[in-house]
Amino acid sequence: MNWEGGWELKTQNSESRIALIAVKALGRIARRPFLRYNRAPAARWSIPESEGMMAEERIQKIIARSGLCSRRDADRMVSEGRVTVDGRLATPGEKVDPGAAHIKVDGRQIKAPESLRYLLLYKPREVMTTCDDPEERKTVLDLVRPAIRERVYPVGRLDYHSEGLLLLTNDGDLAARVAHPRFGVVREYLVKIRGDLSSSDYRKLMAGTSVDGRHVAPRRAQRETKSRGGALTWWRVEVTEGRTHEVRELFFKAGHPVQRLRRTAIGPLRDDSLKPGDFRTITEGELQALQRETEKSKRPRKTKKPPGG
Repeated sequence: MNWEGGWELKTQNSESRIALIAVKALGRIARRPFLRYNRAPAARWSIPESEGMMAEERIQKIIARSGLCSRRDADRMVSEGRVTVDGRLATPGEKVDPGAAHIKVDGRQIKAPESLRYLLLYKPREVMTTCDDPEERKTVLDLVRPAIRERVYPVGRLDYHSEGLLLLTNDGDLAARVAHPRFGVVREYLVKIRGDLSSSDYRKLMAGTSVDGRHVAPRRAQRETKSRGGALTWWRVEVTEGRTHEVRELFFKAGHPVQRLRRTAIGPLRDDSLKPGDFRTITEGELQALQRETEKSKRPRKTKKPPGG
């Protein structure tokens, strides 16, 4: 190989190497933007599938909140095959999105769920604690209509001859927790009796009695006032069961039938300024306190271990 030929070959090899280096460099430069774009997390640009969707609720709760009927009646309608969701038969306990599902009862579209209302009412005596009465007596709903347009209903019972505070709402979950005995929400009553309880009578009162096949007893009982001569006495009593006629049965067992009965508190709800027939919306603070009370009461009760266990 001569000098010129060697130079020509070396030059060609050098040019080839330079060209190869240039191609590799250009490749790296070209790939950089693509790699940087891919490193961005996909979630940064994606929209969650749940965005804009309402939380799912049980079908009977949605129907009840529409104002059509109670939750119990709605549950029965679902079981009877009278409810459809998006053209198919609904199943008991099914959860759907109330903002997206087309719900029909007996072929008719239900109304949008009502806003939740929470009312504290002073129920007068001789008013029924129910939504309607076959004997056409005045009910607690007659006292709040037409001022309240939502379909609220009374929580728990306060018998015909009793008076005092009553919660009305269309929030089925809260109503169930407040009304059911196992949640232990405290009800406070002022009770007027003839005469006064002796020590023996007091022990009978606190020992409790049977109501609807279940044993009930006061959580606390104390004398408030006593008339001159002791003809009449007012007692303040707390119970947690909330069963119908519970307080009347307790005092009857103690030998002192109730002459007058007034509920003064439901858990944290209390208002001594309300007069018979008056009602108001409970405050946000009262609602939160009531919710905390029911959540606290949901904890299972501790059971005593048997001897030797």
